[in-house]
Amino acid sequence: MPDSGGPAAPKSGSRELPRPAAKVLFGRFELVRLLGFGASARVYLARDLRSGHSVALKAIPKGRVAKNSLSHNVVREIAIMRRLRHPHILRLLEVLASRSKIYFVLELARGGELFAQVARGRLPEDISRRYFRQLLSAVGYCHSRGVFHRDLKPENLLLDDAGNLKVSDFGLSAVPEQIRGDGLLHTLCGTPAYVAPEILDRKGYDGAKVDVWSCGVILYVLNAGYLPFNDPNLMAMYRKIYRGEYRCPKWTSPELRRLIGRLLDPNPERRITVDGILRDPWFKKGLGEEERTALAKFHLAETAEAENGKFWKSEEADRALNAFDIISFASGLDLSGLFGPPSDRERFISAETAEAILARAEDMGAKEGLVVRRRGEKGLAGVVVEGQIGNLVASVVVRRLAGGLVVVEAEDGGGAAEMFFLKEKLWSALKGPATEPGSSASVTDRPRQVS
Repeated sequence: MPDSGGPAAPKSGSRELPRPAAKVLFGRFELVRLLGFGASARVYLARDLRSGHSVALKAIPKGRVAKNSLSHNVVREIAIMRRLRHPHILRLLEVLASRSKIYFVLELARGGELFAQVARGRLPEDISRRYFRQLLSAVGYCHSRGVFHRDLKPENLLLDDAGNLKVSDFGLSAVPEQIRGDGLLHTLCGTPAYVAPEILDRKGYDGAKVDVWSCGVILYVLNAGYLPFNDPNLMAMYRKIYRGEYRCPKWTSPELRRLIGRLLDPNPERRITVDGILRDPWFKKGLGEEERTALAKFHLAETAEAENGKFWKSEEADRALNAFDIISFASGLDLSGLFGPPSDRERFISAETAEAILARAEDMGAKEGLVVRRRGEKGLAGVVVEGQIGNLVASVVVRRLAGGLVVVEAEDGGGAAEMFFLKEKLWSALKGPATEPGSSASVTDRPRQVS
């Protein structure tokens, strides 16, 4: 008797029906399966047909974004994730768009959400400490770049295949441009159980301090297995948050209890800072001097390596541009209009070497007291110009053409001051002294929104 639980065997002489062809987007990404979905997006496991690597593909319907007035959130998330290169922050690899959808091509976090682990029960203290250190490293790095997450929670913390933490979902994040004249943020946002009491106050708040509060709630959840502030009545829960009313479980060590108390201080002026956490005894336990120094620098060395190495070393980086690349510079094919607040992008063709052009960019940045970092090599090279607080002022990329020519592309950081620097100072420095007619040609192109 055949096994009724298995698939039925095909009848003699019959043919198996062919499997439906896998859907391929943009001739490049093969959709494998749905990983999850939310109110405004679906996330798929996909395979990059060029490299064979697996990625996560986040599909956002444009109609839903427009209907819910969320376009600024999507634009800001892209702009912010482009700034961030850190081992514990989920990397945005590419952004694509069709007529109906925007697609984020993201690093794949195979371990899923940290929330799934916590849902099974509390974690051992050493494991909680490991995740908390990685979280703080990412958060401290974001703050050093002028980015405040504002929605930190276990659902937005993913794990890679090595079990390392990756912070994701920057849709509610804030940047310095959103800070008002009083030096504070005022947008009410976040997840109720993780929101800081000063947000409930509606008088303005410091983005760094509300992220520290959320880190405290996450640390409590990792240690306890449940939320510190919880009530079926939302207003009752908000009252507990506002007063800082919670109890640590009996298994909490005295040092951890003390740190949680400093993280969940309802008075933001007394609340511990990121620097204070780095010096905390519970946080430092078992850390060597080198590890502690690396954490204090928020892995800037690793970040620089990512920007100067892996991020720029690809199969595309060591070849000259071809006709397709040049055609793709046209406004109608340029997706950069999705990439952040209004910004200018300028291009021109030059017979000078990349080294000579980038050296002038470095000189101009140094004269203005800005930080200029070189990145890339061979067919793709450039510099990043940053302010004293790590904010992006401008970026310059030089791409090699055939015949000894190069295409120079410069883009501002999205703010008015950055745009002025690009137009009035950097642009003329890149072009250098006047040359003979025909030695260079401008291909200036300002980004347009893709429909």
